[in-house]
Amino acid sequence: MIISAIELKKRMEAQPFKPFRICITDGKTYDITNYDAMFVKRNCVEIGIDLDPHSLAEHFVECAIIHITRVEDIATPKAA
Repeated sequence: MIISAIELKKRMEAQPFKPFRICITDGKTYDITNYDAMFVKRNCVEIGIDLDPHSLAEHFVECAIIHITRVEDIATPKAA
């Protein structure tokens, strides 16, 4: 299944935001834990790495959307 920029953008803008994982062709995965963690462009995404408590990234990884093999939901802990 090919993922589109529009689909990724919709996931980023969903209310409430649901964390997800991006899996890419080289086997790496990136967890997108909040709506500030990724920027969607037409043909690629920029993913913030090593977010601090204020969601500021230490650095970014750029990935062509064509290399995204799947997107998975990340289970969130249920409130007690």
